[in-house]
Amino acid sequence: MRTSGFAEWTRRFEDERDRRSAQGDPDWTRGATLHPAVWAGIQRFQVGEDGDGANLVAKADQAGDADYAQAVRLFVAEEQNHARLLALLLAAGGRKTLAGHWSDTVFVRLRRLMGLRMELLVLMIAEVVALRYYRALRDGTDDPLTSDVAARILSDEQRHVPFHCERLHASLTELPRPARRPVMAAWRLLLLAAALVVAADHGPALRRLAVGRLRFVADVMKSSTTVVTAILTPDPDARTNPPGPCPKPEGHTQV
Repeated sequence: MRTSGFAEWTRRFEDERDRRSAQGDPDWTRGATLHPAVWAGIQRFQVGEDGDGANLVAKADQAGDADYAQAVRLFVAEEQNHARLLALLLAAGGRKTLAGHWSDTVFVRLRRLMGLRMELLVLMIAEVVALRYYRALRDGTDDPLTSDVAARILSDEQRHVPFHCERLHASLTELPRPARRPVMAAWRLLLLAAALVVAADHGPALRRLAVGRLRFVADVMKSSTTVVTAILTPDPDARTNPPGPCPKPEGHTQV
């Protein structure tokens, strides 16, 4: 597959890695106090962030773009850091991590069904849902440590979405033009199903975070409009004008 521009993404991931290293971790000694329902939601999202990314890395290597493969490795490292931050947040609140969760198992199996394109399409469902969740977690609690951790993760996720948008645009150009919009329409249906499942599963937590189930789903779907547009018709100047070819979904602000 012909790709370009991922050397710049690698540089941006490396810059963020260096910035995080200089910034250091939050002050875990502050502890964290949250409603049990919110803790349960964090436990489930921590499972989703935790993984070695080996399958995605292998497919990126097979794609034949060394810059992209390196950027994917840096993306996976950021996801692993999210899992670490959430695990430490749970520990600060006296909570344990989960060994697994059925929703994560479903997503992982779906991602591994086919090639890189399918892997990224399924991954993007989780990323777009996560944007809304981490914004709710950042803004919906008065616990300083939780807000700090959620803000850090949200900042990374707002970079991850445009990164995947750029690759998906390159991938979809391999399909016949009439097939591209139906593919993204199907993706939006899968996203709706995932948002409904998350809203049902995390309903009590979302209420505590001042986001009802219906609002959560509506916000996720509204965000998907900009994602689909960016994948089908990206901004050619976006690589030099962050956040990249996929605009930040409406309602999400950079932290």
